[in-house]
Amino acid sequence: MAVQSSASSKTQALGNSTHNQFFIWREFLWGAVAGAFGEGMMHPIDTIKTRIQSQAILSGSQNQKSILQMVRTVWVADGLRGFYRGIAPGVTGSLATGATYFGVIESTRKWIEESHPNLGGLWSHFIAGAVGDTLGSFVYVPCEVMKQRMQVQGTRTSWSSIDMKANVSMKPGVQMYDYYTGMFQAGSSIWKEQGLKGLYAGYGSTLARDVPFAGLMVVFYEALKDLTEHGKQKWSTNSNFHVSSSLEGLVLGGLAGGFSAYLTTPLDVVKTRLQVQGSTLRYNGWFDTIRQIWKTEGTKGMFRGSIPRVTWYVPASALTFMAVEFLRDQFNEGLNHDDAQEVARLSVEKKGSSLPKVA
Repeated sequence: MAVQSSASSKTQALGNSTHNQFFIWREFLWGAVAGAFGEGMMHPIDTIKTRIQSQAILSGSQNQKSILQMVRTVWVADGLRGFYRGIAPGVTGSLATGATYFGVIESTRKWIEESHPNLGGLWSHFIAGAVGDTLGSFVYVPCEVMKQRMQVQGTRTSWSSIDMKANVSMKPGVQMYDYYTGMFQAGSSIWKEQGLKGLYAGYGSTLARDVPFAGLMVVFYEALKDLTEHGKQKWSTNSNFHVSSSLEGLVLGGLAGGFSAYLTTPLDVVKTRLQVQGSTLRYNGWFDTIRQIWKTEGTKGMFRGSIPRVTWYVPASALTFMAVEFLRDQFNEGLNHDDAQEVARLSVEKKGSSLPKVA
């Protein structure tokens, strides 16, 4: 009996390990699909945000365009193609970020709560989200550099214009990077001209933006889910009342993305300018960028592009979380009830408490 019990325990442990590994790999897949979907749908808004934030480099003028003026400028100069410049590296970067973000969150959270119980709840979610996004940055940052430079270039005609050439060179004898015809040509060109340093331009500023953003978004999402669940239990009189997880993901993911995006806008402005400047070297590092923006543009400069950034992240985050929840639901149809409950949760394991935890 003891031998049978031991064998049964080993078999069960092996089964649980296989199940957990399969669960994590599904999270990587769902995250990759959802991330690419969100980026592809919202890329035109991201193009407008990038153009607005980079105006100080490309035009050298303090009289900068509003959102509507920038939309009109892109449309007149480049047409529909201008809004979708850089979409290939954008989607590629989002595939990597989405996969690591959702795939790493669960395993990291469990490890933190098991090895460091004092960091459970809110901090475990924040750290898990930050770790997931940091791992994705090794692929995401080079893609972001290529994407943003292609976005500000527009079509070949607009990048080759006399006005652009006159404004873009910030130092005598220094030329801006050439026109990029596609993702692979952009990557090889940056590598040839600037090496690894060029592909990872603004890497520190990207982490400075994305680590708090990723952590905040997961914290906000989980807190909103807890509040929603508490509200349903308190106010719903119909025991059969049910809101689909896809709809919850759409609404709560949008809110979480919007809050996080606005709070981290100054960090996004710094990152964008460092990555777009190329070889012009208007700014010498992260702190110099903050100092110059604050000195010449003030608070308005630090939050430049906040409206299109939030406008991008609300629907993009909503679509991403909705897609993840939808894919989970579709897969879970064939699972038993206990397994379905385990797979359906995003990253939080509710632990005994009569009131919901903000985590």
